[in-house]
Amino acid sequence: MTNTLNVNTQYPSPEHPAGKSFRHRGFKISTRKLPILKAGPIEEMTSKLGITPPEMIFGDNMVSVEHEQTGWGINFNAFDALDRVDKTGQARLKVAYSTEWQKNREKVHEGIKEVVKPFDWSFTTDYKGTTTLRPGAAAPAFEPTDKPIPLELLRRPDPILFFDEIVLYEDELADNGIAMLSCKIRVMPARLLLLSRFFMRLDDVIFRLRDTRLYVDFDTKEVTREYVAKEEEFETVRTRLAATREDVPALMRDSNKMAEVLPIVDKTLERVMLR
Repeated sequence: MTNTLNVNTQYPSPEHPAGKSFRHRGFKISTRKLPILKAGPIEEMTSKLGITPPEMIFGDNMVSVEHEQTGWGINFNAFDALDRVDKTGQARLKVAYSTEWQKNREKVHEGIKEVVKPFDWSFTTDYKGTTTLRPGAAAPAFEPTDKPIPLELLRRPDPILFFDEIVLYEDELADNGIAMLSCKIRVMPARLLLLSRFFMRLDDVIFRLRDTRLYVDFDTKEVTREYVAKEEEFETVRTRLAATREDVPALMRDSNKMAEVLPIVDKTLERVMLR
């Protein structure tokens, strides 16, 4: 499900400078990279989200793509991504690390009033972006499609007109792995590709990958969104990588390598036409 921008949500904060902006073929692409949030904003975000935050939250970071004629846009930010984390406790990893993780949170966020309730402490999110719409504009919506993102076109050595990469949040899971949500965007003369990736490695337990790709064809004004979820047990991956005779620990820290190894557990493909 795609989040819809809540006008009361102040993440990313509108008070901060706009960061980098690039206009091309009727689209405005914007990115912003700022330091991690301080104690006050973290406490406010914690209260709004209802869950304990990750170690590092870049709450004012964002990537956005806006079609200026129709007023349709989509952005990726930490608050809305964390709002998609399971808060019922049903998806929580019930392993020995959870107690250690909770103790570590008490130290990291000492002095901040915690919201103590069960949730997925790996911060796994199925976030696909937050759609936005200019007031008064019609609301084009994503619909299912069978037309895949044209990888052969993306492999062309086209010039890169704009590129940026940002981190939205990160947590080391009590020194037992990593959970990170990041975004990369590159703009070429005829197309745009944005990758939002959640990567999680919990040592001796599991690997998870949640990729959202946004592809824009500037000629047709067609926007394609692909969501792919991958995961596998830690030992299964380690055994598979051991056969390669490569540096296994290094491979397990590389989300690109893990994307090649992990099996798909869920996938959706949607598109929206901007006229």
